Amino acid sequence: MWKGRFQQETSQLVQAYGESVSFDWRLYDQDIRGSIAHAGGLLRAGILTQEEFDAIRSGLEEIRHEIEHGDFEFKTALEDVHMNIEAELTRRIGPAGAKLHTARSRNDQVATDVRLYCKDAAAMLQADARQLQRALIEAAERAADAVVPGYTHLQRGQPVLFAHHLLAYVEMLERDLGRLRDAAQRADVMPLGSGALAGSTIILDREAVAKKLGFSAVTQNTMDAVSDRDFIAELLFTIALCGVHLSRLSEDIILWSSAEFGFVTLSDAHTTGSSLMPQKKNPDVAELTRGKTGRLIGNLVALLTLIKGLPMTYNRDLQEDKEPLFDTVDTLLGSLRAFADMMPHVQPKKERMRAAAIQGFSTATDLADYLVRKGLPFRDAHEVVGKAVALGVESERDLSEMSLKELQGFSAVIENDVFDCLTLEGSVAARNHQGGTAPEQVLKQAANARKLLQS
Repeated sequence: MWKGRFQQETSQLVQAYGESVSFDWRLYDQDIRGSIAHAGGLLRAGILTQEEFDAIRSGLEEIRHEIEHGDFEFKTALEDVHMNIEAELTRRIGPAGAKLHTARSRNDQVATDVRLYCKDAAAMLQADARQLQRALIEAAERAADAVVPGYTHLQRGQPVLFAHHLLAYVEMLERDLGRLRDAAQRADVMPLGSGALAGSTIILDREAVAKKLGFSAVTQNTMDAVSDRDFIAELLFTIALCGVHLSRLSEDIILWSSAEFGFVTLSDAHTTGSSLMPQKKNPDVAELTRGKTGRLIGNLVALLTLIKGLPMTYNRDLQEDKEPLFDTVDTLLGSLRAFADMMPHVQPKKERMRAAAIQGFSTATDLADYLVRKGLPFRDAHEVVGKAVALGVESERDLSEMSLKELQGFSAVIENDVFDCLTLEGSVAARNHQGGTAPEQVLKQAANARKLLQS
């Protein structure tokens, strides 16, 4: 493609070092879509005849079909996906293929391809995130009456419904979906027509080309258009944060399935054993997801490091943006799908959850609130309950196991109705406010979450 300027062939070592087709071949669909739209622009500008445009379009569609069926040979000597497709097109249809690159550069071509890929990837990720939300909602509905300890500092704090805990991750994923939509919107601007950096003297209708490709706008500065990779960084951040959310869910699953907690049982289909210890049942899906989150964060840092010192405009360094992008998208897609497959088979062990929720004085705050309703200032109520807990620790009894007389020894305002707030059911039911863990509210949360699935 640059034979007019150079007197020597590129060395085999440099070809091998500089090729990108081994990974950017994945952009073939976006590249072909972009080339067909660009050819349409050349047709409207009078650069191509209708016959030439038809030959280009049919040739590109034929190449697409061959790639999809594994019948196309990519050549590293041609460096990248763009030149492989263009060279083969020209070989097949002749001079019309050589006209295709008129008024464009690989700089604006690849920027367009990657933007299309990011839009496509964001749509796929949203669909799979919805599937995981659905699996979490269904798991919550199956365990609607299960009470589990809620934790702060990994210490038992207050009882909550297990469904409430699961629906927290539905909320996280909904924020991730919003960020994916935002990232897709930022990618939804077409750079094609920017040329190498300064545009082209052959004026094409960029708005028409953008409409053909499904872009909502065109870029306004050619220099920024060919060098901008902000939209990739934003997508990688969004994916990394979603991965962090899945890692938190993974940690919960790992803890819950351990012998120490024993809150859930995982299916054999989503666990592995040990090559040495016959009794083991390892939560590999959760552990792998927790581990893969490190790759997502690393890919984001790699891209930010890549672009932080680049001068205007395009630099070959930007070839290194694609492998982190592809790996990040693949990794999150795999994690979302694995979790969506696993969650419907997670079985809660309700009695074990309940036994754990009773321990650790989890209704202590309920007793403090009870005293406040009886007229005590909260700080005084806090002190009273603290003394009652100290007796419970000493005597190895929960607050609900103490007699009325013992509790009245800490405060004369305590009456027999105190035991209503010291039960697990009373504790969760009392939090009957929007966003709370009361059964009525959790059912509303699940219903609202199901409405989100339809959006």
